[in-house]
Amino acid sequence: MAPQELTRRLATVITHVDEIMQQEIRPLVAVDIIEQLHRQFAILSGGRGKDGAPIITFPEFVGFKHIPDEDFLNVMTYLTSIPSVEAASIGFIIVIDRRRDKWSSVKASLTRIAVAFPGNLQLIFILRPSCFLQRTFTDIGIKYYRDEFKMKVPIIMLNSVSDLHGYIERSQLTEDLGGTLEYRHSQWMNHRTAIENFALTLKTTAQMLQTFGDCLATTELPRDVPSTEVLLMSHTRQRDRLQDELKLLGKQGVMLLLCIQEPATKSPTSKLNPNELENVATIKRLLVQLDETEKAFSHFWSEHHLKLTQCLQLQRFEHNFCEVKLALDTLLAEQAEFTDIGDSAMHVEQLLKEHKELEGKGQEPLEKAQLLALIGDQLIQSHHYAVDSIRPRCVELRHLRDDFINENKKKHDILGKSLELHRQLDKVSQWCEAGIYLLASQAVDKCQSREGVDIALNDIEAFLGTEKEYELSSLKEFYNQFELMLTLDVKAKAQKVLQKLGDVQEIFHKRQMSLMKLAARQTRPVQPVAPHPESSPKWVSPKTSQLSSLAPLQKTPEAPYLETELNSLEKKDDETKSEVKDEEILESSHGGENPEPEHLGGPENLSPGRRIVHDLLETEEIYIKEIKSIIDGYIIPMDFIWLKHLIPDVLQNNKDFLFGNIRELYEFHNRTFLKELEKCIENPELLARCFLKRKEDLQIYFKYHKNLPRARAIWQECQDCAYFGVCQRQLDHNLPLFKYLRGPSQRLMKYQMLLKGLLDFESPEDLEIHPGDLDGGLAKNEPKRTKDSAFSAELQQALAMMEDLIKSCELAVDLAAVTGCPDDIGKLGKLLRHGSFNVWTVHKDRYKMKDFIRFKPSQRQIYLFERGIVFCKIRMEPSDQGLSPHYIFKKSMQLLTISIRQLGRGSNRKFEIANRNGLEKYILQAASKEIRDCWFSEISKLLMEQQNNIKGFTSSDPGHGPRITHQAMLRWCPTQQSQKDLTT
Repeated sequence: MAPQELTRRLATVITHVDEIMQQEIRPLVAVDIIEQLHRQFAILSGGRGKDGAPIITFPEFVGFKHIPDEDFLNVMTYLTSIPSVEAASIGFIIVIDRRRDKWSSVKASLTRIAVAFPGNLQLIFILRPSCFLQRTFTDIGIKYYRDEFKMKVPIIMLNSVSDLHGYIERSQLTEDLGGTLEYRHSQWMNHRTAIENFALTLKTTAQMLQTFGDCLATTELPRDVPSTEVLLMSHTRQRDRLQDELKLLGKQGVMLLLCIQEPATKSPTSKLNPNELENVATIKRLLVQLDETEKAFSHFWSEHHLKLTQCLQLQRFEHNFCEVKLALDTLLAEQAEFTDIGDSAMHVEQLLKEHKELEGKGQEPLEKAQLLALIGDQLIQSHHYAVDSIRPRCVELRHLRDDFINENKKKHDILGKSLELHRQLDKVSQWCEAGIYLLASQAVDKCQSREGVDIALNDIEAFLGTEKEYELSSLKEFYNQFELMLTLDVKAKAQKVLQKLGDVQEIFHKRQMSLMKLAARQTRPVQPVAPHPESSPKWVSPKTSQLSSLAPLQKTPEAPYLETELNSLEKKDDETKSEVKDEEILESSHGGENPEPEHLGGPENLSPGRRIVHDLLETEEIYIKEIKSIIDGYIIPMDFIWLKHLIPDVLQNNKDFLFGNIRELYEFHNRTFLKELEKCIENPELLARCFLKRKEDLQIYFKYHKNLPRARAIWQECQDCAYFGVCQRQLDHNLPLFKYLRGPSQRLMKYQMLLKGLLDFESPEDLEIHPGDLDGGLAKNEPKRTKDSAFSAELQQALAMMEDLIKSCELAVDLAAVTGCPDDIGKLGKLLRHGSFNVWTVHKDRYKMKDFIRFKPSQRQIYLFERGIVFCKIRMEPSDQGLSPHYIFKKSMQLLTISIRQLGRGSNRKFEIANRNGLEKYILQAASKEIRDCWFSEISKLLMEQQNNIKGFTSSDPGHGPRITHQAMLRWCPTQQSQKDLTT
């Protein structure tokens, strides 16, 4: 409903109310003339003449002639406005009772009626005075003054009420006129006042609703969700208030109607007089107008509320649409950047993992987009006024969602096919390397007999029979199928592998022909001679590495065809060998010269800061090569079928624990950290920021060192197996595997040393030193004070971070050796320090209140974390180095539940740790006073920090939370020097 329609309907209600109450003709109400009505010089008793004309009675009233003309006119106007228009149009019957009065009173009454009666007169009945003299005067006066009264209606003079009964029925006359009509003036006034108040309230309420509707119509809709919600709540509150007023007004009208009808309802014989029937009809008509008001307002409000609700729905939809669209655009942008298809199986697996993470990241925005589109459809189905705006948004959401899903599926399929291709290429490379290994391992001396030749031929045929297992026949077709989607590097790799496959197959064919010719010859045996070691091919490849012969091969000049074939195979595999040469060059750079990049220039021409960064970058590349050699030379060959017999079961089942997360270290350094370090060559001041940026990523070293004790145990059990010896000889490593597994620990120390060296200089360009100073001569140069405080601060932060990482890794190695350590030990936070203590345990019986103390101390290994303390039992067990300590978990205590204090004199190495309830105490004795002071200071600091953190929560209950006894804080306060000495 439009606001204009509401205004029109409410204006009609107001008009009808005025018509019902006849306010448009005579705007008078009982309240305005209440005093005049109370005087009762004229009443409307409700009686009717035989033709239905209303009867107005002028009862006996002594001071009638003294009534002001205005009061008389107001009362007459009000009384004549009460009957209905139909009854008033018949004409009023006036009954003047002057039986106890004089002629002067009769004359005054007729005069006033003639001058001031506002209604239509039909008859005038006068009960003449009962006194003979006054009656005579009245008769004479009527005859002589009739013309003066100017009455156009008959005036009937009556001697008694019985004469009146001949004209008007007794049931229409009040008791004072000899009738039976019950009339109580006070009740009549109450009813009239109530009806008029009800009508006035109804009229006022309708006007209020008009104003409210106009206000709502002129209110401008907000443009944001919060403002619309506030406006909707405000309008709803106003509507509820007006609705309550309408309901209350309806209850008042019903109660008033029941009150008027009460006499008739109580007694079946009682009937309402015409006056009361008029009141009932008036109230019913007013209630009809009230109902019309409620309907009009309800209709208008429902449409206005729907408009506001739809506005709020639209704004929420638009707001959510912007958020979801931004999220989808961000996802699509990330997806668009995800173009790499990988250059190796490991790289593709990493890309698939990243792709899965992107897919998981997009689940929530996709679900929101789908839900929002469904909400938009519901709004469209509900005939929302903004359908033209909502429908394109829904289409766009579904379009973006489908784009992301389809592109995701497409990229997943591409990566899956790329992974399959790389795995096929790796399988082919493995097959080729195994073939080279087989050819190189066929001893020449065993081929001098027919039996040896047959065995060699059978081995070759059996090996060639494995082509089906590696799906070599379909590899070319597979490559041709995906040639268009591959990058140039992958194409080159595939072509290289296919070329290598053809070369190996050709060499096998030549070897078969040679062996067949050798078997056909009936020449004398040839004296076998050991071949030169270089004839055995190196087994190193970008993704796989194969073992050479398990023992030195024999070479004889009398069998030139074997050496020729092997040498030709080496020439065909030049690219594979080139990587071995590169590794040999890098390994030799540890003790010799290493070629510098052209853009760096000679080391002697670099500033100290650049020289340090250059050293860091150079050693980083060597470190990555060493890790890769472990992966290619030890880990990957474990999956080669022909080497399974060299690997014991315990090693095969625990290979993941032996190497830990070394692959993760390689991926991080090779793909991420090395590239960021290269950016620091020209800007050494970025080095500290590089370490700080990768603080979280470097935590993989903590994981590596946590696994190191288990790796050591596996190595000690399996170090003598033949597999490790073969791999070590193949890699030309001078040291066993586990020495290289300690490389990550040494790398962290190298980072620490280089950061310290860089910090000793004033800035990356301030001080020049000789190249030899980098390894040990930096201390001889007097460093300058830094001018760049920000650079120095970042270096100090990076060095502190690296020292913390080294410390946590060392402690992680120790903690990993604890037997029975619970899985949730990580909840205690960072491991800060550990040490051995003599511990006395004190138990207090809560019932007998007696202390029991073990007089003999126990040797315990104590670990201090950020949020707790762990007690471990020390047990000495035999090992290769003799007796070595092993730790068994005994107990852990959270710092929130303990208090500490120092003991009295004579116990300068002891301090006490107690539960907050005091039922259990531990007395710890350190090896020296300095160690005791350091531990006590560290625990006190942790307790104070935790107490400050929860101070706001425990201020109302000081009995909770960690506490440090005041006595302990007063007795001891370690000096900074002692802490520094202990830390050193």
